[in-house]
Parts: sequence; structure tokens; C-alpha cells
Amino acid sequence: MRYIAKNEEIEEVASLRQPLKEVLEGLGFSLIELTVFRHRGSVQVRAVIYNGASVGVDDCTNAHRAIMPKLELAFPKQEISLEVSSPGTDRTIRDGVEFTHYTGKGVRCYRKDISDWTAGVLQSADEKGVVLKTKEGNVRLEFDIIAKAKLDGSLQS
Repeated sequence: MRYIAKNEEIEEVASLRQPLKEVLEGLGFSLIELTVFRHRGSVQVRAVIYNGASVGVDDCTNAHRAIMPKLELAFPKQEISLEVSSPGTDRTIRDGVEFTHYTGKGVRCYRKDISDWTAGVLQSADEKGVVLKTKEGNVRLEFDIIAKAKLDGSLQS
């Protein structure tokens, strides 16, 4: 797994991220993931939002209404399809920077060094790795040994 700074995104996504992030933060959400792609002459945008608790349908609807005007300005005279969703209780974590949003939540990491899962409550994350509170105590996992990671709603802090 890599720690991917958001400035490494493609330019089209990077130019949208900050204005959408500001709008969503005003509503109390973090922008976890932003994907933009073109399909048959239209622009399709997917946004994953999070607020530290559960994100419901009403939250997604409010976020959709708030960020659509920004997208209409960014893609004038184009058909825009916007999907807003929550990360879900078992979301696959895409890159290392995403961990910073899930402090206090249950996480499972598949480790390359032992070919097995390590599960615990996320204590902290930085650009090199994460610290999980497991039954055996705190465990530090560097990103270079994490092959895959998922949120685990069954683990409690």
C-alpha cells in the first residue's frame, strides 16, 4: 500500500478536490474519495464522504445538492452524473492517506510479511504507517508491509 498525497492526483480531479472539500467540510463531512471520468460525452463523478459516524441517505442528498453547482461550473454545458456515498462499514481502504479519517474505527490489514490479517482499532496514521490497538497491545504497521486494508465495523474502540 502506498501513502498517496492528494497532490499526485490527475489534474482534473486535483482542481476539483479543494472546492468540493471546502463545501463538504461546511456541512461537517470529509471528502474521502473523489473520482471523475468521462463516459459517452458525459462526466461522471463519484464522491465518498464521511463524518466520523454514520452517513445516511439524507446526508448524501444534502452533499449532492451542495456540490452539484461547483461541478456545473467546472463542466459547463456537459451532462453530469454525480454519485455521493458513504465509505460503508467494510470499505477497502484505497491508499495510506485515507487512514487518517478513520482514527478510532476498526481496521483489518492483510500483511505481506506474515501472509495474514492483523485487526484492531486505528490509533494513529502518518505518511509511513499506522498504529492499531489489538488484543495483544499496540502494533505499528508500515505501509510497505500492508497488502490490503479494510474497515471492520465489528471492532469497537
